[in-house]
Amino acid sequence: MHFRYLILILVFSFNTISVSHAAKKISPESVSGATTVSTAEAKKLFDQGAIFLDVRSNRDWEAGRIPGSKHLELKKVYSKETLAEIAGADQKLVIYCNSTGCMRSSKACAKAAEWGYSKIYYYRLGFPDWQSNGYAVE
Repeated sequence: MHFRYLILILVFSFNTISVSHAAKKISPESVSGATTVSTAEAKKLFDQGAIFLDVRSNRDWEAGRIPGSKHLELKKVYSKETLAEIAGADQKLVIYCNSTGCMRSSKACAKAAEWGYSKIYYYRLGFPDWQSNGYAVE
């Protein structure tokens, strides 16, 4: 009798773990119309003067960011018009958010490509990886 309960508990626990793991969203490795860049490549673009666009929430932006980044919160502010105020369609544009668990930068890159931007760099690893590599933050 106790063995049956143990089996039920194990099955329930396994299903709960599987469901919670499946519920986590992982950002795509690439976005059509954008070039995915590593942290080292993002730093090279930074040193070359590329425009960095942070599409994280206001709270995350205020907690820290890549120096000189522009901020367009994806859900409430980001649009074709607001992006045009920051970058021309032919300027190098590095878009980032909060690493692979954040979908904002991939969505922003896809929209920018749709709007005709041609030099989009998808910095998938984003701010946390920039910071953990010891690069400057503000």
